[in-house]
This record gives sequence, C-alpha cells and structure tokens, in this order.
Amino acid sequence: MPDRAVPPATGEHAGRSVGVGWSGATGHRDDHAPARGRAPGGKGAQFVDRVTLHLQAGNGGNGCASVHREKFKPLGGPDGGNGGRGGDITFEVDPNSASLLEYHKRPHRTASGGKQGQGSHKNGANGEDLLLPVPNGTVVKTPAGEILADLTGAGTRFVVAQGGHGGLGNAALATARRKAPGFALLGEPGDELDVVLELKTVADVALVGFPSAGKSSLIAAMSAAKPKIADYPFTTLVPNLGVVSAGESVFTVADVPGLIEGASQGKGLGLEFLRHIERASTLVHVLDCATLEPGRDPISDFEVIEAELEAYNALGDRPLADRPRVIVLNKVDVPEARELAELVRPEFEQRGLRVFEISAATHEGLRELGFAMAEMVDAYRAAQPAEEPTRLVIRPAPVGGPEFEIRRLGDGSFLITGEKPRRWLRQTDFSNDEAVGYLADRLARLGVEERLAEAGAEPGATVLIGTEDDSIVFDWEPEVLAGSEQGLGRRGTDTRLEGR
Repeated sequence: MPDRAVPPATGEHAGRSVGVGWSGATGHRDDHAPARGRAPGGKGAQFVDRVTLHLQAGNGGNGCASVHREKFKPLGGPDGGNGGRGGDITFEVDPNSASLLEYHKRPHRTASGGKQGQGSHKNGANGEDLLLPVPNGTVVKTPAGEILADLTGAGTRFVVAQGGHGGLGNAALATARRKAPGFALLGEPGDELDVVLELKTVADVALVGFPSAGKSSLIAAMSAAKPKIADYPFTTLVPNLGVVSAGESVFTVADVPGLIEGASQGKGLGLEFLRHIERASTLVHVLDCATLEPGRDPISDFEVIEAELEAYNALGDRPLADRPRVIVLNKVDVPEARELAELVRPEFEQRGLRVFEISAATHEGLRELGFAMAEMVDAYRAAQPAEEPTRLVIRPAPVGGPEFEIRRLGDGSFLITGEKPRRWLRQTDFSNDEAVGYLADRLARLGVEERLAEAGAEPGATVLIGTEDDSIVFDWEPEVLAGSEQGLGRRGTDTRLEGR
C-alpha cells in the first residue's frame, strides 16, 4: 500500500531414408528426463512440461517534488518530473524452445522498476520489459486452473504481468489553486502473481499404446528422432517428437509415453502425458502382436486405451474420443505375431478402422502407413480456417460497474472498496500532509463524502479504504473542507489493519 519502496531491478531436417519418399528430422530427443524423475540408467537431464512461476512486474518510479531555483529567481515554480513506468513481463512463443526446464530451475522472475523523476522536468526512465520465451503449445493458467492464454504460433505474445504506473511529479500536479505543490505521487507497484505453465505438444499425429508396444521404435524408424528403446515397461518417460515426410506432405509425430488402464485417473505415467495428444489431429493405436503377457491381445489393448481416451477430460475443443484413428499391428516380423495380426485384422475393419500390419524393426509396411497418416493430416489441415497471423494476447480490464462501494462493517466502521480509491492510496505519501490533503480532495470529487453521509456515517466515524484484510484507516471529519490537510485525517501512525 503506501510508503512502498521501489525494489532494485533484477532482473534437422537431418536424416534418414525409409523407402522411397521418406525422410525424417529430429524433434524432442530423449536426453531430457521428466521433472518427476530420471530415466532408468539415464544421465538425469530433465524434460519439464509443467511448472509454477512466481512473477513480479516492475514497480513504477516515484514522482519528484522540486522547485526551480536560479539566481534572482529563487521560486521559479514546480519542476519535478514524473516517475518511469515499471517493466512488463511477457511470454513469447519461441520455436527453438522445447521444454520448460529453464523455468523449473529459476521459477522467480522480476522485471525492472521505473526510475524516480528528477528536477528540471526530467522524467524517470521506464523499467525494461522482461520477455520470457516459451515452447509452442504452452498454456498459461492460474494456480486455481483458470486458463489465461493458450499460446500457439511462433511470435505470439501474452503480457501476463503489467508494470506499475509511475507517479506524477509536482509539475504535473500544479493547478490554478495549487500553484506549487510540495508533494509528488508515488509509483504504483507492478503486478505480482503466480502462474502455471503447462506444455501441450503441438503434433499432427500421436502414437498411443501400452508400454513396450513399439511406439519409440516406430518413431525412430519413421524419422531421425532417437528415443530411448529397451525391452522393459515405461522405457519412454518423456514425449518424443519426430518430423516425417511422405511425398509432399510433412507432418510431426509424437510418441506419447505408454498408457495403462487407469491412466486417466493418474495411474502410471498416462495422466502426466495425456495432455500432449490433445492437439493431435490423428491418433495411431500401436498394438503389440508379440506380447507374452497373460490376458493381453491387440483387441483388449485397443479397448483399454480407447476407454482411457474417452475418460480423459480434454480441455481442447474436440474430445480425444472424436479424433480419427488408425490401427497399427506391430512386430509382424515375428511369425506368431503375423498370425495374430491376420486373425484380428477383420475385427478392426468391421469397426470401420484402417489397419496396417507393420514391423518397426524391418520397416515393413512403414511406407503405406506414412502415406495414410499424411492423407489424414492433409484432410484435417484443409478443413481448418486460414492460419491466424502472429498475435498479441491481452487481458482487458473489466469495465462498467461502480467506481467504488461503501459497506458498513459489524463494528460500526465503514469499508470503501474500488480500484480508484486503492490506486490513489498506493500513490499517496502519507508522511506528507499536503499529499494526504490531495487524496482527500480526490475522494471528495469522486463522491465519497456524500455516499458516506448517505450510509449513515457520523463525524469521527472510522473509515477503511482497501479490503478488510489490507486497509488504511481514517477518522472521518466532514465539517472540515477536504484538501485542508485535515478533512479525512489518517488515524495514528500505523495505518495497516492486520487480521480484520
């Protein structure tokens, strides 16, 4: 509230060919382990897709109270400059950023504050804005889960925390009545808030399936991505992204860590990564035809994963259950697996699903699968509206409603709430009686005096401005003209109410 001091500023397409018309490029590499743990036997590098940031925008600089003085002209009039504006904090989509790891390591970010004004009409410098790069597909939320912005498209910006306004100097406060103000306004504090960043991978095709179904082997065979591949469950602990081309079509494929029954309720790793398939236009079920686990077969695996996708409450416009599907019967290089694939294929086709028998190990069937993926992706893209240009996401302040409200509290005092009164309190230097008188003038012009009388306030009544937990306390004396440094007199020296 008042008397705040301005804090110091802190401030490939590389590839590999897989048959005619194939090429790939690396995307997310598996040398990033999730913040939740390390990959078995890995080096411990981290992949972070959810993090809480603590942000502090820059405070505005204080105005300057100064009187121009020179030889033979000792009182040349007020010449105090205005304080500078505090720096904003802005998120910007950076195509070269693939993880939120940097913010996991340094979650506290502060923009620089504005400088104080000076004499000779010199305004203080504005604080430097803080630009924070984030990956494409980052969602900005409040800790309570409210979505503030969904950032997609290179260069898209979102001002998440605004810097405080600088205080006016006494030159700007001079009027015909108040020719030489002996005070200036304080700078306003910048926004201070916590936000949650959540990364949802932007991929055209998502590979889903049980652990060890062969998703990592498939994306490695179709692109130049190099995920960790092993024969134990949950080898993949982070989403992998590969770029695939089929003919003239180029699209991205995401290998989502293995799902199991109960993933949508948090079992296994599924809940952590289901968000990464929300943006995919096509889902590819990778089914293991060579599994030796009892009670498992391609049809039951498919039904379990489908149930999890349907149960997952997607935040996107389309539920996961509505996405086009492709069935991939993997590991047909094993004779028993080929027999099983031929046995279950008619069952999937009767459900209207396209089925491909492939082997990620020998690359059998990958060409046909790739062109089928490209066909579905191209159809989805053609149905979408034209891509929006890079944009700035803003949160306009609510408009309308009363400028202030007066409420009588149980102890007989009166509480004044509203954005204008709170802003004026933050701008007031309560150690300066003239500044307090200026505040009383502003409140009187706003109509506070009349509304207090209508609410039944008597002379000497206790008046609080702010909130019940964080207020400035005054004794109301309506008989004295506002602006005479007494009308709305501040009570005592410690004006902050605590615990009310």
